This record gives sequence, C-alpha cells and structure tokens, in this order.
Amino acid sequence: MIETIRIGTLLRETAATPYHNLITRPAGAAVRDRIEAALAESRCLIALLDFSDIGVIDFSGADEAVAKLLLAATGPGRPVVVLQGLREDQHEAIERVLIHHELAVSVVPCADGGSMPQLIGCVTPDGREAFGCLCECGAQQSFHLARTLGWSESRAQETLRALLERRLVHGDGDIFLPITIA
Repeated sequence: MIETIRIGTLLRETAATPYHNLITRPAGAAVRDRIEAALAESRCLIALLDFSDIGVIDFSGADEAVAKLLLAATGPGRPVVVLQGLREDQHEAIERVLIHHELAVSVVPCADGGSMPQLIGCVTPDGREAFGCLCECGAQQSFHLARTLGWSESRAQETLRALLERRLVHGDGDIFLPITIA
C-alpha cells in the first residue's frame, strides 16, 4: 500500500498561509512532524512524498524535511520513502543534504510521465547502474543482473546487498526489484 503525502498541502497547513517555499529549518521541521504524524496513522509500505506543489527548497528545509525523515525511517515496520515531483533545483538541494548524511532515496517521475525512476544521494555508480537496469528490465536475480550488465556475480550481489540495506530495492528471496511506485 502506498500513502501519497502532498508536501505543498502540509506546508500551507503548517504555515497557515498560501506559502509554497520550503525554506528555513522551522518550516522543514514542521513539515517533517506532519509527515511523521501521517505515517504514524498509516499502515503503508511506501510513503510517496509529492513535491510538485513546492516552489523553492533550500538546504535547511531539505535537511529537516527529507534527510531527518529518512534518518528516522530506517527501523523495521517503517515505510520506505520515495520522492516525486522534483524540479531540477529541488533535486539538487535535496541531493546535497542526502550526500552530506550519506543517505539515498528513489525519485519517481510524476504521474503524467517523464523519465525513469532514479536514485539521488549517496549511491555508488554501480548502485545507480543496477537500479536503472532493474527499472528497465524488472525483477531479477543477481546472476541475471550480472549477465545483463556484464559484471561478475559477486559484484552484482554486493551491489544489490548495498541497495537493499539502503532500502532502495526490495529483495524477495534471491529476486530483487527497485522500490518505486509502479
């Protein structure tokens, strides 16, 4: 089950104004508190954070609303966080704070189409390549992924294990698939 959380709506409710910019630590922390409250009431497996209504995101807002949320969302029973609706400038701000905290997250295109899902944050080039392959080809075992990418099986296993630990792929036995909303 996927829970979609519109960040723009939370920001406007929190600020009690028609505010569209996620700037400052207090605004980011207030939005994060609202996200955590919504997730506490939900039994979702994936929390889709939709940023399409947001204007500017500064580093402080991204750190409070996204990075600190991801840091807290790593325990068992916590939903996996996926982002949607990011513009280029928002993408850059969020990615910088994720790299600073050594975090990563999956970003999916808006419902109206767009590019393939991608990873932002602290991810190795092998991790990005494996994730992209899983998005294009679908669920795979490590030896299939290795064959598709021309890698050794141990390289594929190590890369998939790292993606699994970061909650960027889902593992079902020896089959792996990317965490997206599709």
